[in-house]
Amino acid sequence: MSGLIEVVHAGFGNSIQDKGRFGFRHMGVAVSGCLDQIFARCANALVGNAQNEACIEVRAYGPTLTVRQGPLRLAIVGHLVARISRADGGEEACPSWQSITLNVGDTLESAEVNGGVAYIAVSGGIATPVQLGSRSTYQRALIGGIDGRLLMNGNFLPCAAVEGGGGERRAPAWHYPDGPVRVMLGPQEGNFTSESVHEFLNASYKVTTQMDRMGMRLEGPLLAHVAKEAADIVSDGITPGAIQVPGNGLPIILLADCQTVGGYPKIATVISADLPRLAQLRPEQVIHFRAVSAGEARAALHEQENRWRVWEKSIAGVEMPDDDDDIYGAVV
Repeated sequence: MSGLIEVVHAGFGNSIQDKGRFGFRHMGVAVSGCLDQIFARCANALVGNAQNEACIEVRAYGPTLTVRQGPLRLAIVGHLVARISRADGGEEACPSWQSITLNVGDTLESAEVNGGVAYIAVSGGIATPVQLGSRSTYQRALIGGIDGRLLMNGNFLPCAAVEGGGGERRAPAWHYPDGPVRVMLGPQEGNFTSESVHEFLNASYKVTTQMDRMGMRLEGPLLAHVAKEAADIVSDGITPGAIQVPGNGLPIILLADCQTVGGYPKIATVISADLPRLAQLRPEQVIHFRAVSAGEARAALHEQENRWRVWEKSIAGVEMPDDDDDIYGAVV
């Protein structure tokens, strides 16, 4: 049986994303995909999906969604405020890190994200057309999602209905480790003075409001190139996590929708295990960097994967409370 969701109100900054679009960077097509792959995997696991099904990435203000065909199961992961308005007139909170079943006519009303990004996963994943191997929305090329655009009022999102009750599922919230964001220096480390490399690894930087799915600009000590001409290079490959430093000396961390080539030197690259942490950074938040080796980067990714498997095993069935007081108390 199929499910269908109507986007009654699109909210702000919300898009359909999955693991991403690989194998097309040579054609200038960005990887895209969820900014926080771990949170997205968690959301999918809570509704019983495969890890990389398409879901809604919420970056500012969440959508209002009404079930037109169902029932279906839904889960929110992240700091997203939301409520369920039932077709029979009842209302209840929609806690994060827990699944909830919606019937035909039920509506999810979500509000602001209190920091970082959040994800809304639905049973079966959002079944928009696959383009170049992915459903991820890449606005600059107008591919993926629905016509390559952010969610809009009146969009319909196909998914899968759920048969029978089956019970809801809950797990503890995922928390990222504290500490510096780990990087591997280079590939153009030599374009910067040794003093600037030391400064980069020992100073505090602040996340600015100039951030989107393409990247984030940082504010802090200016990094000096060895010469004026060293601030530009022959354009070469760019990957999410690369930290470019243009002539003004302020770092830019590139994210999922980043371009495929660039002409600013890269002082370092964020390791894969710490890329999801970047999605949860907020303007004015202070961050630090620490250099690691390739071996340490591989070990960190392996450790993260093992930790995710432990988290997945922590998912447990839960009976939904009957009254609002219990519902509020059930929020993880």
